[in-house]
Amino acid sequence: MRNPDVLDARLWLRPLRIWCGRSSRGENMPISIVLWLLAGLLAAVVLAVLALMLATWRIAAKAEELVPPCGKFIEIDGNRIHYVEEGEGRPIIFVHGLGAQLHHFRHTLFGRFGRGYRLIALDRPGSGYSVRARGATGRLPEQADIVQRFIGELRLERPLIVGHSLGGAVALALATAHPTAICGIALLSPLTHLEARTRQRFDLLYVPSPLLRRVLAHTVAIPFSLRYAQPTLRFIFAPQAVPADYMVAGGGWLGLRPSHYFATSTDVVAMERDLGEIERRYRDIAIPAGILFGTADQVIGEAVHGEPMLDQVKGIDFERADGLGHMPQFVAPERVVAFIKRVAARAFADAR
Repeated sequence: MRNPDVLDARLWLRPLRIWCGRSSRGENMPISIVLWLLAGLLAAVVLAVLALMLATWRIAAKAEELVPPCGKFIEIDGNRIHYVEEGEGRPIIFVHGLGAQLHHFRHTLFGRFGRGYRLIALDRPGSGYSVRARGATGRLPEQADIVQRFIGELRLERPLIVGHSLGGAVALALATAHPTAICGIALLSPLTHLEARTRQRFDLLYVPSPLLRRVLAHTVAIPFSLRYAQPTLRFIFAPQAVPADYMVAGGGWLGLRPSHYFATSTDVVAMERDLGEIERRYRDIAIPAGILFGTADQVIGEAVHGEPMLDQVKGIDFERADGLGHMPQFVAPERVVAFIKRVAARAFADAR
């Protein structure tokens, strides 16, 4: 007599055997095709990423070959700061802007001051050949503290600070947080006020996630930046022309490296976190201050970042440069040197 439980089990297994038989005859082929397509797509993505990483490495290697380090290095709170200096006398420190480096001053202004000045230009942390400390945020007070420590390490006696663009914001943060460390500030086309349009101009650099920022820095960011370098530079220098020697003598190639992109993006994300608070302290600035602003600046508008400072910083020396764009040190170096010397004369006299 047959066991009814065994019969029931065989009845339940029969459909499964039929399905497996059909599958073995080829009905699983569509699934295999999909898996092969997905594997092929994944392989293509991996190859594309590797190609971008290789291109990034080659571009960065070329940049470092064309524009090698030219100065000294000093360690400050885990930051390795690259700087150059020239001359003897009263110290002037130059702080560059967003995505720039010390050649924005070394190439354009050094050699034009004459005797009596010790000129020092540094790469801000992460920019040029300076290395930002692990865990550093790039926030404006942090950068101002580093400059203040830099002054102490070099044993400089209350230098004048020259800040261009974002470097102007760093100079203002220094003037509000460490006024006794410096004797004055001379600002060129400075970022001074929190403005939504400022971030909009740099949307492609606004990457809040550090992980995504690093991934972009080592894949698409550098080849993309090289491809669109000329339109970007034309916008920054407008209405003046981009100098023919900018990429090498002006250090432009150094921006085409992963570390530089990462630092620049970090600066864009960080700058709006503190600028509003620093603005509220402008009226406390008592050291000599000056601003040179081009009326045709398309990057940072004079109406927002220049004129309001006349009411916010007492006795400020404000020079409006008709028709000048965002890069006055490149297109009007003699005028810039005369402006800095004028502010320096007041600042050094008051510091005695």
